[in-house]
Amino acid sequence: MTDNATDKVFSGSIPKLYESHLVPLIFQPYADDLARRLASRPLRRVLEIAAGTGVVTRALASALPERVAIVATDLNQAMIDQATATGVRRPVEWRQADAMQLPFADGEFDAVVCQFGAMFFPEKPKAFAEARRVLGPNGVFIFNVWDRIEENEFSDTVTKAMETVFPQDPPRFLARTPHGYHDRAAIARDLAQGGFDASPDIVTVSARSRAASARIPAVAYCQGTPLRNEIEARNASRLAEATDVAAQAIAGRFGAGVVEGKIQAHVVTVEA
Repeated sequence: MTDNATDKVFSGSIPKLYESHLVPLIFQPYADDLARRLASRPLRRVLEIAAGTGVVTRALASALPERVAIVATDLNQAMIDQATATGVRRPVEWRQADAMQLPFADGEFDAVVCQFGAMFFPEKPKAFAEARRVLGPNGVFIFNVWDRIEENEFSDTVTKAMETVFPQDPPRFLARTPHGYHDRAAIARDLAQGGFDASPDIVTVSARSRAASARIPAVAYCQGTPLRNEIEARNASRLAEATDVAAQAIAGRFGAGVVEGKIQAHVVTVEA
């Protein structure tokens, strides 16, 4: 498989490490932010796409009234399995589904929410058109995407560390995909092509990512994301070495012991 083909593969041990390492490291604050933005709206049914291991699902289940039905989907069944194993405080309907072809009727939802999934959509206007299709009158589509990699310090440090491990062919997953869809004009254009007539509201939200040691973000990125697929495709026996090098680079930049780095994302809200 090519690097781009493996970008959407979250399987094996990745879902468990994603939940245990990445969720508290970088995803939880933005999940809480999305839930807060939806909590004040009059909602009956909410669809989450690219739900991953359920960090936003859990935030929505806590923030929204019990009467609001939540349907959570992801392309990867392994991620859904991890999400259901982790659990949610109230009933949620889980479904394996491709955001490019949602298995729902027109106008079925009052809101569609997506955390850090849009970057993975191969045809973003098509995915946005699907989100628009399943939204009812006065519905809202709200999602977030990571800002450029230089504004996300752990990701940037790990990516540069991989250049020293594989200098002839450095893995570029983090820069290419998670941090590859940050241009506001491109986002607005893709939404318009997907059928959204209203101009999107795009705000940039910064936060701090903290970990008890440099090894935690190193394992999170090298072993809990599809970066692992890239490393193993080059030389599977060097995964531990690559993780060690990433940990050393993070410690070198942020110090020994507790480490803290900047994270930054765009939050996009567009009315149907």
